[in-house]
Amino acid sequence: MSYSALTHHFQQQYHLQHIAAICGWDQATMMPSGGNQARAEAMSTLAVLSHQQLQAPQLADWFAAAKAESLTAAQSVSLTAMQRQWRDATMLPSDLVGAFSLAGSRCEHAWRSLRPANDWAGFLPLFEEILNLSRQVAAARADALGLSCYDSLLEQFEPGMRTATLDPLFAGVKQWLPDLITEVQAKQARVRVLQPSGTFATAKQKALGLEVMRLLGFDFNHGRLDVSAHPFCGGVSEDVRLTTRYDEQDVAQALMGVIHETGHARYEQGLPTQWRSLPVGQARSMGIHESQSLFFEMQLARHPAFIAQLAPMLVQQFGEQAAFSPDNLAKLYTRVQPGLIRVDADELTYPAHVMLRYEIERDLIEGQLQAKDLPERWDQLMQQYLGISTQGNYKDGCMQDIHWTDGSFGYFPSYTLGAMYAAQQAQAIQTELGSFEQLISHNLPSIFDWLQRNIWQHASLLDTDALITQACGQPLTANAFKLHLEQRYLG
Repeated sequence: MSYSALTHHFQQQYHLQHIAAICGWDQATMMPSGGNQARAEAMSTLAVLSHQQLQAPQLADWFAAAKAESLTAAQSVSLTAMQRQWRDATMLPSDLVGAFSLAGSRCEHAWRSLRPANDWAGFLPLFEEILNLSRQVAAARADALGLSCYDSLLEQFEPGMRTATLDPLFAGVKQWLPDLITEVQAKQARVRVLQPSGTFATAKQKALGLEVMRLLGFDFNHGRLDVSAHPFCGGVSEDVRLTTRYDEQDVAQALMGVIHETGHARYEQGLPTQWRSLPVGQARSMGIHESQSLFFEMQLARHPAFIAQLAPMLVQQFGEQAAFSPDNLAKLYTRVQPGLIRVDADELTYPAHVMLRYEIERDLIEGQLQAKDLPERWDQLMQQYLGISTQGNYKDGCMQDIHWTDGSFGYFPSYTLGAMYAAQQAQAIQTELGSFEQLISHNLPSIFDWLQRNIWQHASLLDTDALITQACGQPLTANAFKLHLEQRYLG
């Protein structure tokens, strides 16, 4: 049977992806710096082998024959998901895939030392190389799909999403977000907030993070927590690798980072076991993936009922102080202050960081902005959106994110789409099960059960609009997100 042959073939593909994921995790966490060139070459070879397997000549015949077979509804959806992955692979020549992987590994590795040194001049040639290859990938995909170059990359992360939808959606947010930020800052200026004082040992921060992961239901038999320059969730569903970074002067950074990545991990661990090794059993989109991490970090972890559970954990690790009172922590973790760094941004200013990157990466890929002009455009938009200049400050400006270093153009919109999806899910949960105040305080697992039933178990068996409409009663909208922000920050 051709469908059976296809499932076996794509299960092998999943095993190659597993190897690549663990190699990437090791490269970011444990690999000695001297091993980078060899690792980059090995991962490039692996990428080419994986790509060539997806281009195997017999696949076209198998797909044609499988369509005539008697398949269940789920198998038909699975066949479509496999065909989409095959289609994506056949768009690109293997030499471009290899060159893209190698350039991304080199640029990302160099970025780790060039960013702290604020060395834009040293970074620029590497960035120009990965941007050039990303444009080639985009052009090939655009030609095959009949899309614009940027939309062809966006399709990789957000199937079905287009700039024609994003532009008005984000334009709508930009109409109300600046005034809301101003109003909330004016309100919070009258409120006294205590900053935690002291040094927060890394070992104790890790112990705290592990305790919170257990509270959030993370399965340590199928995952672990480590350290990297940029927090991420990698690996595969059966072996999820989380990372964070620690600052001994700031306990919130690692704590909220761990909670964010645990949201990603719970989604991965909750994907349907029977489909995990096939495309249909993997995450629907990065927007849905980000909705889970932002649901955990923003909807749950910054809610007063959850903070009431965090407070004694902080006291247990670091000792009693007034800053660790639940009331103060709730004010502290919802403090709005425009800043330079996206990953440290508060919930209210975060969308501005994302929209800035979206506009820049769209213009970079479409050829309307050149790499050498990136710092100037970044500074211009930072001043426009957040009133902050980054002139001459590349490490906290256009070099701060890891995404473009490995060619992940088209990814950034997923963050704000995720925040919108998360707000819709939170609204739906409370409509069905009751207030978060009660649920978080007395029945936290019921929230995870709802996510399992309505989001995690569906993987890619439903398209994004159908998934969100079925779970929340309507497709994507910014309304629930706006209402959530107004209620949380203005009461």
